[in-house]
Amino acid sequence: MTGGSELATEINQNLAIAAENRGWAIALGSTRALLESDKHQESFLIRKQAPTVPLIANLGAVQLNYGYGPEHAQRIVDLTEADALYLHLNTLQEVIQDEGDLNFEDLLPKIEAVCKALTVPVGVKEVGFGIDGSTAKKLYDVGVSFIDVAGAGGTSWSQVEKLRSNDPLRKAAAEAFNSWGMPTKDCIVSVRSELGQVPLVASGGMKTGLDAAKAITIGADIIGFARSLLQAATESVEAVERVMEQIEFELKITMFGIGAQDLGELKNTKRVSIMGKSLLDQD
Repeated sequence: MTGGSELATEINQNLAIAAENRGWAIALGSTRALLESDKHQESFLIRKQAPTVPLIANLGAVQLNYGYGPEHAQRIVDLTEADALYLHLNTLQEVIQDEGDLNFEDLLPKIEAVCKALTVPVGVKEVGFGIDGSTAKKLYDVGVSFIDVAGAGGTSWSQVEKLRSNDPLRKAAAEAFNSWGMPTKDCIVSVRSELGQVPLVASGGMKTGLDAAKAITIGADIIGFARSLLQAATESVEAVERVMEQIEFELKITMFGIGAQDLGELKNTKRVSIMGKSLLDQD
C-alpha cells in the first residue's frame, strides 16, 4: 500500500505479518523510490515478514515514459521477491500533483514490452477512478495478466494531492473532480462484459465482507482492501488481524445466510443482490 518512509516501514511490516498469519495476499505501494534511493528500503523489502503469501510489487505505468523500462521492472521484482507486478494508472492524480508526470502517450506498447520481458505476471490497476471494459480488453490483448479496477468509492487520490499541493489553481481544480470516477461495481460489470475469464480484482471502497461477497457475485475473483486496514496497521499486527477477521467473518455470514458452501457457489448466486445493503448498492 505504501513505502519509502519510516512510518511506511512500520505499516508494511505490520500488514505483511498479518497477511502471512491469515493467508492474505499483499500489494506494495509504488516502488520507484526503491530504485531511486537507499533510504527506507526496508519499507518495501517485506518478504521475510510474509514468506509464503502472494506479494505484488507496484510501479506507475507513466514511468515507462520517463526512463524506466522492462529491466527496471524486473529489478523491482527481484529486489522485493514479488510474485507479480502492478503497473498503476493514475492520470488524474498526476495532474493535481504539483510535480506530476503527465506524459501518458503511447504507453500500451511499453506495457506490452514489460509483460513480455518479466518473469512474473503483470497486472494493471487504477488508483480509485476505475477501469472500464474496453480499456481492460486493450490491456489484456497486449499481455496483461490481471486487472484491478480500483474504482471510485474509496480514497480519492486527487483529493490527497489537493492537500499536498501548494498551487491554488490545482487545489481549486481538484474540488471539481471530487466525485470523479467509475464506481467499483460498474467497473466489474463492464470488464466482465468484455473479458469473461481474466482474473479480476475488485478494489476501491471495499469495507466489509458483505461488500466482498457482492463484488464476487458480479464477477470479481479477488477483493482488495486498503483504507480499512491502514489505520489498524499504524497500531499493531494484532489490530490489523482483528480487521481481517471481521471482514472474513462478514463474508462467511453472507455465505451462510444464502446457503453458499464455497466461493464457487457464491459466484453463481443471485441471492446476495436482494439481501442486506452494502457499499455496492450505493449510487
